[in-house]
Amino acid sequence: MNSGILLVDKAKGSPSFRLVSLLRKITQIEKIGHSGTLDPFATGLMVMLIGRDYTKRSDEFLTTEKEYQTTVHLGISTDTYDIEGQVTSRSDKVPTLCEVEVAISNFQGEISQVPPMFSAKKVQGKKLYDLARKGISIERQPVLVRVQIELLSYNYPELELRITCSKGTYIRSLAHDLGQFLGTGAHLSTLNRLRSGSFHLKDAVSQELLQPGFDLIPHLRGSA
Repeated sequence: MNSGILLVDKAKGSPSFRLVSLLRKITQIEKIGHSGTLDPFATGLMVMLIGRDYTKRSDEFLTTEKEYQTTVHLGISTDTYDIEGQVTSRSDKVPTLCEVEVAISNFQGEISQVPPMFSAKKVQGKKLYDLARKGISIERQPVLVRVQIELLSYNYPELELRITCSKGTYIRSLAHDLGQFLGTGAHLSTLNRLRSGSFHLKDAVSQELLQPGFDLIPHLRGSA
């Protein structure tokens, strides 16, 4: 079997498309996809689809529920809503634990979320991040998503959260919106995907192992 599903633990700082390139070199298979990208600063589970039989099923994998562990940094807002962006505002306000819990309670279940300008979402055929890089900001229509947030710890300025969410949820937007609700501003400083559908990070191989000569066969999965 030289095609199938490969679970990979993406390294920090690596673009998601780098995994596609690595796997093409190892497998000599051109048709390689995934169940959803991660930003370069993010880490964690990437479900890689190797071979035509799997890439043609990409839509069913893209729609699955995702789970993340993340750090939200309060007091600093950025234009990308994450640690890689330019600082747009700062605040000295230090919310109480009670205020944080109230804020989180307002972002549970089905919520309306506006996609960030720095995203691959297309509006009238143009990717938002292409416009954002030119300094152009346009109106974006809100999207209904489902989220469940668990507060793991709060030690100002950092909130540690576990988030389960539906397809199309932007965790960066969630961090930004929490900061707006609290009146402090905020950005996402870490993001680690723990689960995608029925696939779990604990079963993934490290991206560092994906070198020429690495035997993928023992790690490939069949139909899910």
